[in-house]
Amino acid sequence: MTQRIVIILILSLLMTSCGGAPAPTVAPAPSETLTETVKPTESLIPATNTPAKPPTPTHTSTPAPTSTPVPTNTLAVTPSDTPLPTLVLPTEATNAPIRQVWDGTPTYPGESTPRYSFRVFYDPDVWALTTDQFGFPALGHRTIPNCVISVTSGRGLPPSMSVEHEMLQLENISFDVGTAYENGVKKFVTFTGGDGKIITAFEVSFEEESDACLKDATTVISTLRSVPDSQATPTP
Repeated sequence: MTQRIVIILILSLLMTSCGGAPAPTVAPAPSETLTETVKPTESLIPATNTPAKPPTPTHTSTPAPTSTPVPTNTLAVTPSDTPLPTLVLPTEATNAPIRQVWDGTPTYPGESTPRYSFRVFYDPDVWALTTDQFGFPALGHRTIPNCVISVTSGRGLPPSMSVEHEMLQLENISFDVGTAYENGVKKFVTFTGGDGKIITAFEVSFEEESDACLKDATTVISTLRSVPDSQATPTP
């Protein structure tokens, strides 16, 4: 037994002596961080000694001021001292009806119902349907010279004239009655009104017998009513 243990020790020593020494462990060298210095990029445009040319200033044209148009004042129509021609009245028809009609277009169409006409009734023994000096339909008095009912609308007046207003209220119609005076003398009277469907205006002009003319004219204008255009009587 002792002999076996000796043999094992001898073999262990032999094996130890035959083996090479273990290679030393070499620690890896720390890696060096290479820092590359980057040079700034040089300009590719060669430098010259010529100074840079300053930019040419741009002149901005200033638009000419636009003048605001001044509204033109509408001059009032000054009545002429030249007497107007006497209206030519047609001869009264034989056996004429007691009343005849005068139909026409309202002088204020924007304030009237479309497709409606005005209608007034007149006595053919007193009035005659004709045209005034401007070519518009009008009623001329048969016995009072230059007593005329014509259509009209708003207009200016000269400073020498003044107007007095009053209301004329009838059963189904109302009128604004404007009496124009010049130097205290009554020159003409306007009637502006309607029945709710149409708005129209009449002018009663005269040279003498103004009261009698106005009385007969008011009788005619007070019959104002509106009628559909399909029922209107064409003006001859």
